[in-house]
Amino acid sequence: MLNYWKSSFLTELSDDAIDTMIARFARCPTPMGQLIMEHFHGAVTRVGVSDTAFPYRSEGYNFLVLCEWLDRRDNDRCITWTRETYAQMEPSFGSFRYVNYLDDDDMGEPVVAAYGPNYRRLQQIKSKYDPKNFFRMNQNIQPLA
Repeated sequence: MLNYWKSSFLTELSDDAIDTMIARFARCPTPMGQLIMEHFHGAVTRVGVSDTAFPYRSEGYNFLVLCEWLDRRDNDRCITWTRETYAQMEPSFGSFRYVNYLDDDDMGEPVVAAYGPNYRRLQQIKSKYDPKNFFRMNQNIQPLA
């Protein structure tokens, strides 16, 4: 199975965001495509912003565009739908991203956005325990120079 996804937190679950989701889902090129809303609430909102690496602690929703397909000939069509859906949802997005949903084409600023105010502290930790950046094959936190 092949897949491609993009994700960001919504500033609010607005009527415009819902209308865009409905319109875009109607154009999904595969029966295995999904638009997922993850509700962040409860215990996750009672953890301090700097208590873990993940800083987003407000109640809200993470929006995930997930496209899955079986035939490599559908790669361009499915990836394009995902990117276009994400782009049309961008006016509804806040500044936070979820690092586990970043893809290979989400390097640099999206990684910083995923860790938000904790990025600098994580860089300091990375500098201490991995100064040569050996563990870099993920959505990398760059050690301090």
